[in-house]
Amino acid sequence: MSELRDQYAPQAEEWTERAYADVAAYLEHRAELIVNLGPRLGAGDLVLDLACGDAGLADALFARGLRYRGVDSTPEMVEAARRRLWDRADVDSGDLNDYVPPHAVAATTVFRAIYYARNRREFFEHVRAFTERKIVFDLNPRQHGVEDVVADLRAAGFSSVALRPFFVPQTVGLPAPALAVAKRLERSGPLARLALRARFTYLVAAS
Repeated sequence: MSELRDQYAPQAEEWTERAYADVAAYLEHRAELIVNLGPRLGAGDLVLDLACGDAGLADALFARGLRYRGVDSTPEMVEAARRRLWDRADVDSGDLNDYVPPHAVAATTVFRAIYYARNRREFFEHVRAFTERKIVFDLNPRQHGVEDVVADLRAAGFSSVALRPFFVPQTVGLPAPALAVAKRLERSGPLARLALRARFTYLVAAS
């Protein structure tokens, strides 16, 4: 906990605005896949965002009619998230390994944080206990074996696993035509898998 706070506390203010070259393009595409990858989410569904940072994802989910609850272990991030959201959603302080929401949620998301799970399979089991429809997270295939992660998901009771390459860059903003090409390439099969050997990530939805 102290190491995480040392790492993230100084960056809490405007974390989202500094983390992404094109905040809207990146997070709107992420929200689009949260809704559509795997079982579809609908208006009014509640999304639990573990390791939410300053809750930068929330607005893109609100725009799609979803409800939002954030959780982060860094107090400064929790405060930044609460200032961003005011009374539009709850943000709790908690460790993603242990946190349990007060009510079941339609979907749980974990972005840029799955590697903080103390035991990945046990973490998936923990999330499944309060998640009604799906868990969605990003996965770097150069750091984590995709087959191993899928095996852990299935062992935790998630019988269906969908993977989608995510090619909207985090640190470079693209003009609209290039952004459209990047999204089309996500569906290019072998070409997309080849690109993933060098960079980019998968979005994973398990239900």
